[in-house]
Amino acid sequence: MKVISTSSAPAAIGPYSQAVITGNLLFTSGQIPVDPSTGNVVEGGIADQTEQIMKNLNEILKAAGATFDNAVKTTCFLADIADFSAFNEVYGRYFTSKPARSCVAVKDLPKGVLAEVEVIAEL
Repeated sequence: MKVISTSSAPAAIGPYSQAVITGNLLFTSGQIPVDPSTGNVVEGGIADQTEQIMKNLNEILKAAGATFDNAVKTTCFLADIADFSAFNEVYGRYFTSKPARSCVAVKDLPKGVLAEVEVIAEL
């Protein structure tokens, strides 16, 4: 197993890695809309927060030698299912290869964010 870490994405806020590679698969930890340059949650609604999540995922994928096109499965967590459409609009601009996906609403997310996304990618 190889640990992936980049300063271009937010540092882990607990005892976990940004991502790991095992075999030819990359598993990212869930990414939330934290700006890595400030360590703060980005201002704005679901669209702004989803954009930051995608930027963070892009940096982790890049550090592993992958792109969004390598994604085979995503898991998406929303604080409010009413945000599904706006979230989906941003998500769809990045995951154009249409990987398998689960998307669920949850009671709470870390730091009070509106969304979190994790990715499994084939390298």
